[in-house]
Amino acid sequence: MPGLAATMAPVLFKAGCPDCRSRFELSASALRLAIGASRRTTFYSFTCPECGSSVRKPAGERIVELLTGGGVRTLRLHTTV
Repeated sequence: MPGLAATMAPVLFKAGCPDCRSRFELSASALRLAIGASRRTTFYSFTCPECGSSVRKPAGERIVELLTGGGVRTLRLHTTV
């Protein structure tokens, strides 16, 4: 459908900083998703817009689905044997 993308609002994700306890919304471009071989190595990260801290949080299957569907840049981590 031509013009459909132009009418869609940008996706915003609610997030919080564990350091300064601020709550805010971030665009897809402000987040990064890393998908590893296990739950421990699958996470998303961002920089807190309030205090500047680097934040890294675990990402389960549902979070991965929401972030990828919302256009968040994804890095697939590979393990070496």
